[in-house]
Formats: sequence, C-alpha cells, structure tokens
Amino acid sequence: MVAVTPTQEPPLEIQAETAKEIVRLKIATLIDVRQPTELEIEGEIPEAESVPLFDLKKILGHKLTEEEQEILDCDLPTEKDARLFLSIINKHHYQKGNVLLCLCNSGKRSLRAVELLRSMGYERVFSVAGGVRAWREPG
Repeated sequence: MVAVTPTQEPPLEIQAETAKEIVRLKIATLIDVRQPTELEIEGEIPEAESVPLFDLKKILGHKLTEEEQEILDCDLPTEKDARLFLSIINKHHYQKGNVLLCLCNSGKRSLRAVELLRSMGYERVFSVAGGVRAWREPG
C-alpha cells in the first residue's frame, strides 16, 4: 500500500535577502501594496510596481474595515483601475512567468495581499518578511 501525503501549501513569505536575489535574477516582480501617501512620505522602491492593497480589496469587492476606508480616503476604484490591476499582475505573473513578491512597510498587509492573490489563483506569490524595512537593510 502506498502512503499518500497531503500536499503542503507553500510558505506565505520569504526573507528579504532571498527576495532581493530573485528580483536581481529577473524571475520575480515586486508589488508594493502601500498606499500612495506612504510612497510619498517613505519613498518608493524603484524596482516595484505599485498596487495599493486597499484599492485592490475594493476593486475585488471585498469590504474594507473602517480604518482601511479612512486610509483610502473614500476614493472608489473605477473599472479602469480593475483592468489596470489585472493587466499589471497578469503581465508579470503569466506573461513573464515571474514570482510575485508583495511588499508593505512591515510585512503584515503584504501577507493579506498574498492570501487575496492566492485565493484568486495566483500560486507563485509571496510576502517579503519584514517589508520595506527589511528590504532597505544592507546585506
């Protein structure tokens, strides 16, 4: 009799050093899920595509918490935003075959983005552990 082992889910996050290396090798795309105001205040990551998480959730019809809606400033993403989001994600994930690496300040929102994207069928998506803070650490 052959023992069948259940398939194990891939981890949700990877370390920043690993993420930097696979971006350097051009087999991964960084997706920055921070809000535009955060990018203005804290600076952008040059290698990253900006797809704010709260906009993404709204586009996909998910209910935002009061705090998330306040951060979003009550802007409602349009159908154009949804098409742009899907074209960015599909361009990198399917057309280029890249791994998607989600990034936020600390790594918490990017974990939510990973769960959301995996629920949509994107299998090769991970959060960068420690977020932008870890990404910017020399090493």
